[in-house]
Amino acid sequence: MDVTSAVKAAKGGAVEFRVEKAGIVQAGVGKASFSEKQLVENIKAFVDAVVRAKPPGAKGNYLNKISLSSTQGVGVKVDAASVAGSA
Repeated sequence: MDVTSAVKAAKGGAVEFRVEKAGIVQAGVGKASFSEKQLVENIKAFVDAVVRAKPPGAKGNYLNKISLSSTQGVGVKVDAASVAGSA
């Protein structure tokens, strides 16, 4: 693994996420110390990356629900159209 290119990608805004078999997508989008603006920007970038990763053969609504939570916290539902439409 090339550490230099990994650091450049991370600083350049690369979005990493993992997908479970059930279709659940997980990623870290911020920390408790982030401002509201930083969190919103990160969430929008994450949703945009997920939508861009949609396979060409996939049909129908690709993004059904969005919820945010802390590591062990309760999830808060987010309107998917409000985030995906502005990303």
